[in-house]
Amino acid sequence: MPTDTMPPVVPPRPLTADVDVFGLTHVGRVRKTNADHFMICSFHRSLRVHHSSLGGNVGPQETESRGFLLLVADGVGSRHSETEGSGAALRTVTQHLLHASEICSTMALQQQETAIDELKRAVGEAHRLLQDDADRAGRSPSATTLTMYAAFWPLGFIVQVGDSRMYRLRGDRFDRLTNDQTMAQMMLEAGAMSREEAEGSHLKHVLWSAVGAQEAVPEVVVTDLSATDRTLLCSDGLTKHVTDDEIRDWLSRDLSSEQMCRGLVDLALERGGTDNVTVVSGRVRR
Repeated sequence: MPTDTMPPVVPPRPLTADVDVFGLTHVGRVRKTNADHFMICSFHRSLRVHHSSLGGNVGPQETESRGFLLLVADGVGSRHSETEGSGAALRTVTQHLLHASEICSTMALQQQETAIDELKRAVGEAHRLLQDDADRAGRSPSATTLTMYAAFWPLGFIVQVGDSRMYRLRGDRFDRLTNDQTMAQMMLEAGAMSREEAEGSHLKHVLWSAVGAQEAVPEVVVTDLSATDRTLLCSDGLTKHVTDDEIRDWLSRDLSSEQMCRGLVDLALERGGTDNVTVVSGRVRR
């Protein structure tokens, strides 16, 4: 008979070949440079054979994916440094996690706080790097938003700094899993603005937290994973032109991740493309 002390039953992890992920970024119709960057990574355990009498027949040398990272960064600040800021942040975060302590499904299940601390440390390292680079160069900081989805089956960790967003559709339920770190959102939560006032305010795009800026406060959400999930990360270049309801409609369509990303970027461009546009989408193939 099952008891409370028995380990949780973990559903089978989807095969790497069944995971459909894609990302796309576009400079838009107005900006001269693209300060958005994205990255899609998977974690594997690998075996590097240096010498062997077995020849080439030693079997598989890399495991199935042990986790996926989806990241979107939107550079802010002075024009000459905003692109470098978002790119440097993504490189720093991914390199930190590559060389950090083991992060995998077992750790996600049994040591959630350790996993969260490791993800926050990765963001903190990127934050310090951008600040130190600005100090050495004697210029204003090259800050950036950073939204990261770390999926280590059967749990997902969403790390948010700034206002790039993550959405998820699971069955009929549609959720925005990030909270914009803007002055308008802060005033809305404090009751100083109505939702309509916040949407129309110039403070909607004023960040109080960003990687490399004066303050970076990573907000972390831990959630379960389902093979039916459809996820989407994006910069505000998409949400300036496409509503949440429209994003939900696109996620509900039977499209590949590439079709999803291209369709949403095209829609933002058709409506003016006033900012750089970046979309990353993921699903498990049916």
